[in-house]
Amino acid sequence: MSKIVATALALVVTAAAGVALADISGAGATFPAPLYQKWAETYRAQTRVGLNYQAIGSGGGIKQIKAKTVDFGASDKPLKPEELKASSLVQFPTVVGGVVPVTNLPNITSDQLHLTGGVLADIYLGKIKRWNDPAIANLNKGLPLPGLPITVVHRADGSGTSFLFTTYLSMKNPQWAKQVGGSDAVEWPAGQGGKGNDGVAALVRQTPGAIGYVEFSYIQNNKMDAIDLVNRDGVLVKPEEGAFAQAAAKADWAHAPGYYILLLDQPGKGAWPITGATFILMYRQQTGPSGTEVLKFFDWAYKSGDQQAQALSYVPLPLAVKNQVRGSWKQITLNGKPVL
Repeated sequence: MSKIVATALALVVTAAAGVALADISGAGATFPAPLYQKWAETYRAQTRVGLNYQAIGSGGGIKQIKAKTVDFGASDKPLKPEELKASSLVQFPTVVGGVVPVTNLPNITSDQLHLTGGVLADIYLGKIKRWNDPAIANLNKGLPLPGLPITVVHRADGSGTSFLFTTYLSMKNPQWAKQVGGSDAVEWPAGQGGKGNDGVAALVRQTPGAIGYVEFSYIQNNKMDAIDLVNRDGVLVKPEEGAFAQAAAKADWAHAPGYYILLLDQPGKGAWPITGATFILMYRQQTGPSGTEVLKFFDWAYKSGDQQAQALSYVPLPLAVKNQVRGSWKQITLNGKPVL
């Protein structure tokens, strides 16, 4: 059984472990799946309301909510206001996290290897083929870089994590921007694909010389070696909760239509350059009571879920943003009245 399937099943179990008053169904991003699993377990224990969340990737979550097969979709790629309007959808953020490059190199451990966004893009373009290439060696003087060939690992599915990663590479490397671009699904110039953050993590762990990218909590859960990055201010930054928080500190959610905000390559000496929020997608006009249960769940998460989020190195939203989001829920209606 793959880890991603196991994650999905674990969330189903939280609904089945007790007598559920009302099951909530959701699907999408693997980025927040570890946190949604923790929230689901605690919420079910307190309310007997179950959550069935399928961690199938942001692209799958967008497709399933548009097909009306789930109560909510989840995506790390925010939909632009015009797409939300065209699909009669509403979106709102839940937490902030970081996408982090990871590697599998002998005698090199987490945070020892340093890269810039431009060099990282050249690796993913297939231009830099070995770990002792001068472009990498010049950034890591004194580090015993092996002559191993680089095995590039990327997502095989439609992915908000990929959207954040490839959009960042587009910002830092003109050739990447022109040849590949930033999207949840791109034509990768090199490498092999894994499904979900779990799949990428597994491929990197089993392949000496591999490089991949995952949401930060997957590094902790899989004991992987992170790569530090030089940020917009030219400062070498270690991926950690504080660095994600700094990247999100100046986000102007109040003036972002549909909460469409990208937190990539933000200024700040301590800001992690590949930071992003993760989002929930729901229909503006509901057809049954499940919309109320979804909003009750996320209202509870806003009130009571911060400690679990921080334990997994996600960054909770500021209280003012949470209250702003709660206010926006009035546009989610059933028979012309707000569902919550």
